[in-house]
Amino acid sequence: MHDLLAITLKRLEGAADGDRDALAALIGEGRAVSAGRVLVEEGSRPQLSMLLLSGFVGRVSILNEGGRQISGLNVPGDFVDLHSLLLKKMDHSLVALTDVVVATISHVDLRLICEARPQLMRALWRETVIDGAINREWLLAQGRMAAAERLAHRFCELYVRLEAVGLAADYRFDLPITQSDAADMLGITPVHVNRSLKTLRKQGLLEWRGGPAVIHEWRTLTQLAQFDPIYLQARLITPGA
Repeated sequence: MHDLLAITLKRLEGAADGDRDALAALIGEGRAVSAGRVLVEEGSRPQLSMLLLSGFVGRVSILNEGGRQISGLNVPGDFVDLHSLLLKKMDHSLVALTDVVVATISHVDLRLICEARPQLMRALWRETVIDGAINREWLLAQGRMAAAERLAHRFCELYVRLEAVGLAADYRFDLPITQSDAADMLGITPVHVNRSLKTLRKQGLLEWRGGPAVIHEWRTLTQLAQFDPIYLQARLITPGA
């Protein structure tokens, strides 16, 4: 976890070493949270922001009929909710999709360190801008891609993001979420997710059954998904380059 924290701080582009050290000193010890728990509830007024040290967290909105949409997925190394520093109320919930470990930093401390260290403030702001870019890519895929292409795009993105923090290599990574979670991320049913996975599996591109994921044909998968990782910016490591 200390290695992951170091990687996360290092990618804060533009921040000086002293800025990173000062921020690290304010981040609390990690605490474990079990899968399914709500970390931050929609409508709440958070006084803390979180750094995800392990596991996966979803940004969840609940529909009137009880269904849900996962509009974002945080991976280890992400500052999950920096934007909550400026929001009066949360417009979505944050839910642990797997067992997770999170560390927190108070909004009071965040405001003070950003006022004192403008380079760090810009670096953290950049993290939220990248989150916005990821959200736009998801929206584009949701509106313009077939389900199998959409699913391929998610796996390409997750590989790049996890490789950047040392949690993926050789086109393999662990994704212990459920097919229901994947369905809520893609806006389709679990049955449709299963069909899309079969399509990708028959084409020899991808294997995933709710745990280890293996990408067999990276370039072909990226072509199918129309995946260009430039939107990931500071989190960018291009596999196969």
